[in-house]
Amino acid sequence: MIRLYETPLSPYAQKVKIAMREKGLAFEAILPSGLGAGGAQGDFVAASPRAEVPALVDGAVSVFDSTVILEYLEDAYPDPPMLPASAGERARVRMLEEVMDTHYEAINWGLAELRWFKRAEGELAQAIEAAAKRQTEGIFAWLERQLGARTWFNGETFGWGDLAVVPFVNGSAGNGLRPAEGSRLTDWLARANGRASVIATVDEVRASVRNATMSNVAELVEKGLFKREYRDHRLEWMIKSGGLDVVLKGLERDNIRFSPQFN
Repeated sequence: MIRLYETPLSPYAQKVKIAMREKGLAFEAILPSGLGAGGAQGDFVAASPRAEVPALVDGAVSVFDSTVILEYLEDAYPDPPMLPASAGERARVRMLEEVMDTHYEAINWGLAELRWFKRAEGELAQAIEAAAKRQTEGIFAWLERQLGARTWFNGETFGWGDLAVVPFVNGSAGNGLRPAEGSRLTDWLARANGRASVIATVDEVRASVRNATMSNVAELVEKGLFKREYRDHRLEWMIKSGGLDVVLKGLERDNIRFSPQFN
């Protein structure tokens, strides 16, 4: 059976799980230990040397990075296909995924830094949250144009373009930021959230939130016992959104981390 190292709250893991469920693939979801403290090791790091979820192990094959995993699944298990048929349309949905992964993800991640991990409070937190709201509204407008008159971002049927978007729009909704009522994006979101693959994945997110012990996580961060990863697009987002002091404080207190060395 396919093994997937993941955390239910990761949008990158969510899109992989949606793809596997759309393809009818059985898999075992494994929550790796040591992620929060930056001390992951063992089979997980052997499969994912960046120590990031998701990582997939399929027999003798190990794959990390959500996009590469989706590519592997499409090659190894082509039916039903998740990518559109034409080269141009495939490029379109891959660009859509890239924007979600490297621009949109950082906004939701940054809001979690403020609301769960208390990286900033008072006027600074308000200013960063205001920037996040403006940016999210901009993403919604861009997605509305990308969707156009299509039923699905992927085209005529649900696929890669949709599973790449839905975890992030749902993440915004969880932060109290939703597309405008009556918009094409809102209608699309309702359709996407009605699919069995998405329902199962969202249920896992909700269960994880219910079971999470978040009451003292800000204290653990303050003590350096819990370290959030500030790689590339996240670091850029925090700085450009007014949180340079957040980064400097995190470095000083050793409660942020970056990708580990490859060995």
